[in-house]
Amino acid sequence: MVFHSDLDHTLIYSYKYDIGLHKRCVEICQNREISYMTELSAELLNQVRKQVLFVPTTTRTTEQYQRICLGKQPPEYALVCNGGILLVQGERDLGWYAKSRELVAECKEALEEAQRVLGTDENVNFEVRNIEALFVFTLSARPEQTICRLQDYLRGSPLEIFSNGVKVYAVPKKLSKGEAVRRFRQKVQAGTVAAAGDSRFDISMLEEADLALAEYGLRGERIQGEHVVYLGENGIFSDELLKYMLAIDEK
Repeated sequence: MVFHSDLDHTLIYSYKYDIGLHKRCVEICQNREISYMTELSAELLNQVRKQVLFVPTTTRTTEQYQRICLGKQPPEYALVCNGGILLVQGERDLGWYAKSRELVAECKEALEEAQRVLGTDENVNFEVRNIEALFVFTLSARPEQTICRLQDYLRGSPLEIFSNGVKVYAVPKKLSKGEAVRRFRQKVQAGTVAAAGDSRFDISMLEEADLALAEYGLRGERIQGEHVVYLGENGIFSDELLKYMLAIDEK
């Protein structure tokens, strides 16, 4: 089994999020602890990794991903930049990246326009970044207003506009986590594929998987398929999804 999992708010949590006292730091940035896992999740993940091929699948950049410590040995594979980059033993798979660039080639002008529009938005309070020529990212003091303005300018374009808190993204529709799961399934000739996630970024991945473990807050998003299990209503999502993964293997 291949297990694709989002990271932030799925397996790991910002220092701003209360996951109790029994936790361990998994990410340090500028000498400051910024992300944690529960002790239980850290132990469960070690067990899960012995039984399945665990593939972190995240919108984080390569640099942001490589700050995270998920155990004594890093995962053999990781999909970063919303699936646009595949890391194998920590090194970029150049063929995978070249194919990702092909997939988003038609979006070059739309991404440039998104970058221009965001650069003139008075609510944007961070530099506007074109990440690996794959998608555009920034921060906004009023993300809903920024998104509405960007959508007006880009109506009918091949981009999707997302927000996650104050983060704003303009991402080619073909650069989805679901597409990354399809590509990876073919690459490793995977049998059963499981996926876990908590945000709109993860919906395509959850729909593509054979088993989808979705954070309870996504239940209103109408994720397609009868293979979706919602977890985390009464506990910490990471703990519940990893327990579920272990229970599957035991069966």
